[in-house]
Amino acid sequence: MPVTIGIDLGGTKIEAVRLDPEGRVEFLKRIPTRREEGYEAICDRLVNLIRECSEGHEQPPVGVGTPGALSHRTGLIKNSNTVCLIGRPLKEDLERRLGQSIRLENDANCFGLAEAVLGAGRGHSLVFGVILGTGVGGGIILNGSILRGRTWGAGEWGHAILIPDGHSCYCGRRGCVETYLSGPALERDWTRRTGQQCSLETIVREQVSHPDFRGWKTDFLRHFGLGLGNVINILDPDVVVLGGGVSNIDWLYTEGVRAVHTNCFTDVPETPLLPNQLGDSAGVLGAALLARELL
Repeated sequence: MPVTIGIDLGGTKIEAVRLDPEGRVEFLKRIPTRREEGYEAICDRLVNLIRECSEGHEQPPVGVGTPGALSHRTGLIKNSNTVCLIGRPLKEDLERRLGQSIRLENDANCFGLAEAVLGAGRGHSLVFGVILGTGVGGGIILNGSILRGRTWGAGEWGHAILIPDGHSCYCGRRGCVETYLSGPALERDWTRRTGQQCSLETIVREQVSHPDFRGWKTDFLRHFGLGLGNVINILDPDVVVLGGGVSNIDWLYTEGVRAVHTNCFTDVPETPLLPNQLGDSAGVLGAALLARELL
């Protein structure tokens, strides 16, 4: 098997990996996304990074994970929280500039694939990989393969309605899970309550004694329990693997699990919620696994 390249296009960083034929990492690099510079600048950065990663190898297969997904109908990017990608032919543009076919997939699907094959979900048939970060996404992995759905939208629990007529979402609707459980959403909620602007890490580590912390945490856990409980009621997965910056909060695996299980429609609520094993490189490793579809 030849080397493969994986690219993880995130809201804040772009990461590239090259795997050798045995699946070992032999090149890894991260650069800032700089999405404020727009679509063409992101394409330039992706192409340059892929070429750097490919140096010494003749057109190795490339998999790209991106926020949002390809439209089944148009081939354009949809549902991306990096809004400058929406409506753009990212796959087509990259293929034209690189002179080769690539695989492009939702970043949460890449995360789920990596954790199901290499990480915390290894050995399970039905894995739901969850990203709680700049955005909220999910990937359904069945027997080691991505379950994309009829219109390639399976797993997008971040845009299920959690609170009718709730917070406005970039997607044009109101009350999406993402507007309550993403890192920026949790930080905005803290600011609304306290008037303070703090990172999520600072809130969790340093603001525990703040008089508004209890209410903030209670609502966070309630929304977390409702959102994931609904997913489990539909999928009944063998395991849920959490990723993204929000997944680093340790009480999600104790109090958070209890909140989720409270909302599970079963007499034996036991679905494991596990931290990822591959860290924030899970997405890029999943993209490299995705590239093998081109072989």
